[in-house]
Amino acid sequence: MTDAPHPLLTHLLAAAEGRFPPADGGVTVLPPLPGGLECSVAFTGHAVIATAQDAEQVAAAGADGFGGSLAPRFLLRLAGPEGWIGVTDATLTARATGGPPRLDTLHHLDDHPRVRFARSLRSRVTVHGDERGLVTLAEGLAGRRELGIELDPAHPQGRGRGRSLLRDALTLLPAGTPLFAAVAPGNARSLRAFLATGFTPVGSEVLLRPARERADPTRRGQLGGGGGALRLT
Repeated sequence: MTDAPHPLLTHLLAAAEGRFPPADGGVTVLPPLPGGLECSVAFTGHAVIATAQDAEQVAAAGADGFGGSLAPRFLLRLAGPEGWIGVTDATLTARATGGPPRLDTLHHLDDHPRVRFARSLRSRVTVHGDERGLVTLAEGLAGRRELGIELDPAHPQGRGRGRSLLRDALTLLPAGTPLFAAVAPGNARSLRAFLATGFTPVGSEVLLRPARERADPTRRGQLGGGGGALRLT
């Protein structure tokens, strides 16, 4: 066992710094994520895929860095016929502002659908908020710090409510901490709020929980834990 970060975290943190893989149409294949999860992350002209399949299988399934890594046919091959495939989200990032936290920690929302969903995929989930809505803060994809938000529908609608909640959420971590959010592109109201609060799009992503026969781990031990990467070009 190793406590080393998953190697995908290096790519995500580099993207938060404005450093991206080469736009060469290639695919970088990494080990699968903990908890039986896999993912496909698309940057401009390059894909990074965390999977138990090897590079040859990924290539044969049709992955490439120009959109093929998010194509439905490829994702179905990656997940298997009985696997779970999440939605395609835009990957956004910003820096925490620090300072005194401007949101309370909430301890009574364990049954809230957003909180339950966050805890099904992420670890160390905490819940914060006020009358405007709630914010989940967690260790998400590859251990990155991840933010989710949901406005309270009972609260009077008002322009800028989501933006003000997001600005306050940025005070929950020390200044400069990279924060990530995964936002469905069709959720235009949410996407506009994140962009207006300083979040920058760096790619797109899909989470999967495959249900397929695994290869012999003794034959492919180099893909376990926090191992290295294989690249397809």
